[in-house]
Amino acid sequence: MAHTTVATAPGKSIWDGGVSPMGASYGKLMMWFFLLSDAFTFSGLLITYGLVRSSHQAYQGTIDAFTFSTEYWPVPEKVFDAVPFLHGVELPLVFVGIMTFILIMSSVTMVLAVEAGHRMDRKAVEKWMLWTILGGATFLGCQAWEWTHFIVGTGTPTVKTIFDSVTGVSQQIDVYGANLHVNQYGPQTFANFFFFITGFHGFHVFSGVLLNFLIYYNTVTGVYDRRGHYEMVEKVGLYWHFVDLVWVFVFTFFYLV
Repeated sequence: MAHTTVATAPGKSIWDGGVSPMGASYGKLMMWFFLLSDAFTFSGLLITYGLVRSSHQAYQGTIDAFTFSTEYWPVPEKVFDAVPFLHGVELPLVFVGIMTFILIMSSVTMVLAVEAGHRMDRKAVEKWMLWTILGGATFLGCQAWEWTHFIVGTGTPTVKTIFDSVTGVSQQIDVYGANLHVNQYGPQTFANFFFFITGFHGFHVFSGVLLNFLIYYNTVTGVYDRRGHYEMVEKVGLYWHFVDLVWVFVFTFFYLV
């Protein structure tokens, strides 16, 4: 009697390929990996900022009596108290609060765009992506103004002693604003960290605005309708939410603490 041997296919493993781990597409997983690595980068920067700040003397007096000095870390309410078109009016942290609100609202409009994509509602995706782009661009414009004001400085200079290593002579100069060499507001490291961390975050926002515009263009031209899904909106949405979340920590470290 002849025996027939039946070959049994081995159980398909998740690592054999062709299977989406955890029910997520590979594109989403790669975005999560990127955001995780980026989170480590921002965490390292903010932790370093915190350690450097803690090594400097803290101001102990009242805010009204505060004056800029290299002896202690500057008080945020005195550094960030200007608002566009209101010259001479001191409104501590009002403008940066408006910036934060704009960025958070752009995250809300991104959520609405993703939800519309799930419903395959092309017109709604176009609308909410356009609002998200507008929010991101407005935030960048506000940050550009804040940087300009930070660099130019206040009307009252801070007198600082500068040592010339060539001549060996120390001299006092009036310092307005801040750059990578002098800082009106306090220790030089404060300005360096401010420029690098907020600039690094601003670069992420700028990249996000470009990605959002690409998503908007592809939506208008019907690319995602032809694909049959709006997954790219979700992927870019993850990045945009990450950028907004990072700003909450940057805002806390630089402006509130």
